[in-house]
Amino acid sequence: MGVINEVEEVTKNNTRLQLIVAVGYSGKYDVLQACRGIAQRVKDGESKTSGELRVSNFLLWQLAYTKIFFAQELWPDFGRNGFVEALMSFQQRQRRFGGRKS
Repeated sequence: MGVINEVEEVTKNNTRLQLIVAVGYSGKYDVLQACRGIAQRVKDGESKTSGELRVSNFLLWQLAYTKIFFAQELWPDFGRNGFVEALMSFQQRQRRFGGRKS
């Protein structure tokens, strides 16, 4: 028996108090399951990366209000020029935290 079912059973005759439970859903479990499925398909040779520049629902709760820079170089080749390009890109952005530009 699950915890919720057990609490309902134990308190079913209570009449004086009302318990309201609010549950936050972040999608973390769904992302974890998706990652495990993708990893298994890659391991089995059934899936490859698309090469597109997008997050595809990956880590959405961590990416809220995140500014992303996609470098053209792969990580081993990323150096001073790429770093300066990223810094310049970020300098041109305005942090609005979801609000409209004023």
